[in-house]
Amino acid sequence: MCASNLLSLSPLLESSLGAILYNPLQGENRHGVNFLEPKGEVALLHHDSISWRIFKNPVTLFVGGVAAVLLELAEPRVRTAVWEQSQFRSQALRRVRRTGLAALATVYGSSSAAEEMISHIVRLHENVRGATPKGQEYCASDPELLRWVHATATFGFFQAYSQYVCPLQHEDMDSFCREGLISAGLYGAINAPASHQDMQALFQVMEDLLEPSPILFDFLNIIKSTPILPAILRPLQGTLVRAAVALVPQEIRQKLGLADSSGLTSLELGLVKSMGRISDRTLIESNPAVQACVRLGLPSGYLYQQQ
Repeated sequence: MCASNLLSLSPLLESSLGAILYNPLQGENRHGVNFLEPKGEVALLHHDSISWRIFKNPVTLFVGGVAAVLLELAEPRVRTAVWEQSQFRSQALRRVRRTGLAALATVYGSSSAAEEMISHIVRLHENVRGATPKGQEYCASDPELLRWVHATATFGFFQAYSQYVCPLQHEDMDSFCREGLISAGLYGAINAPASHQDMQALFQVMEDLLEPSPILFDFLNIIKSTPILPAILRPLQGTLVRAAVALVPQEIRQKLGLADSSGLTSLELGLVKSMGRISDRTLIESNPAVQACVRLGLPSGYLYQQQ
């Protein structure tokens, strides 16, 4: 991992970075996940895992999350389930908040809280059934679809951190994938990728199943226009969205018609990387990663000191 020191930033910038990461989760914590409690209770993943270091970064979460959803929506059954049986179109910000909370609770929440939350989501998935416009039947609890959703999230977050924060190696992807198998199993994502090689193999298989759709561009327009970031950073929201599109493998971007949506100027690329690196060195007390360290009796800056 990249070496770095903690940064001391102005309260305004710290609160803005915190707003990207944690403020959007407020009001959507229906499962009562308290990252500070119960004292001493471990998470599903060890605090020295690569997942704990990657997920603490707010830029990684935003950019990687958008890339993951793009890849999910490219699969027609997943796309239909999300677009027709969720509140995404009408309540995009609320959906983003819930998805962010689920990801952070899975990594940093206590084991009991994470398992309870995942169990609730699994029960909801069992009731999401239907057919695509072309007649393909789907169920949100289908292990094949769950495997793709899990893989796209793993890919998106890993690539966002590696491309815009700190370069990572194939062996780091191997570790990240293995750590993700715990939550994959709880969600029912059987045979989820366990290594970089597995991830490549799955993407090769899935590429033939992915297809372009106007919904992909509707999604991008919603994410660009929805006030997700705090006002001080909102002018950069479109840049971060394009950074997310750029993470999608080139062959898939071209197949989906996204090639024209992924361009970053050298200045924009430098800006995204600067944001990623600054946020990776900035301790924010409201960050669930920091709160989880406190729950375990570790120093609040533990994840930053260990880099």
